Amino acid sequence: MRERHPYFGLALAAFGALVITPDTFFMRLTDMNGTQLIAWRGLSNGAIFLLAWLLSHRDQLLQDLGVLSSPAGIAIVLVNMVNIALFSFGIATAPVSIVLFAVASMPIFAAIFAHLFAGERSGHATWIATVAVMTGIGIAVFGRDAGGVGFNLASMIGALCGLGVAAALATTFVTIRHHPALPVLPVMGLGSLILGAVAAISLGPEAMLKGNIWAALMSGALILPVSFAALAYANRHTAAVNVSLLMLLETILGPAWVWIGIGEAMSPWEIVGGAIVIVSLAAYILSVGRQTAAA
Repeated sequence: MRERHPYFGLALAAFGALVITPDTFFMRLTDMNGTQLIAWRGLSNGAIFLLAWLLSHRDQLLQDLGVLSSPAGIAIVLVNMVNIALFSFGIATAPVSIVLFAVASMPIFAAIFAHLFAGERSGHATWIATVAVMTGIGIAVFGRDAGGVGFNLASMIGALCGLGVAAALATTFVTIRHHPALPVLPVMGLGSLILGAVAAISLGPEAMLKGNIWAALMSGALILPVSFAALAYANRHTAAVNVSLLMLLETILGPAWVWIGIGEAMSPWEIVGGAIVIVSLAAYILSVGRQTAAA
């Protein structure tokens, strides 16, 4: 196999991270409620993943189906359904910035779950970062802005949804890492497709056609699959710490896209809390990367 340039993986990870940054902006443009977003994102994203699997793994479909029906495979299918449901509902309900700040805590959950369920050691940096990240999220949710507007239920729901998404993603990554035979495309695609179909049936044809369908398809059928493929492939050509750091771009640029596009600005305390989250996570990821390199 031809040797790749040392910066190939880094460039691919940067591309994938940048592609996903306008995802929440297009979700806002759909003008859909949470159930509609679940239906369109689930159906389109699931169909693309399963189609890619059918085209790229034609010689081992039966083998993949056998692994897919294992407890680990079923667990990831269910967890991915939770992930899509919580993210769609959170973005439809709460400020985008709050949801993305909470989702960014995924590396912390991954370290904690690996420690609890796989026996991997978690150092002091994990627990320090956990406290710092949760403090930042708390400031963003509970802080008062210059106009005196305090905590509201929507922000709290958004933070809880984002933390649930982070936990679901961490569960997926830890499970896949410890079960390398799991076929990633079908386990991700099947959960999306099932959840999307259930949401679509519950809505009915008339409700499904309300809103900006083109924006929903842009998000579910283009942005998510392209970014996922780029980030997954980048992990084979660059260190995981590089991919994790670049994925923080969504936390920074996602709210910026929404602010520029539709005027949904962050409050001063959301900016302060978000800065604490991003800096804490960047320091933590770099610390873990140094420990891994030393080991």
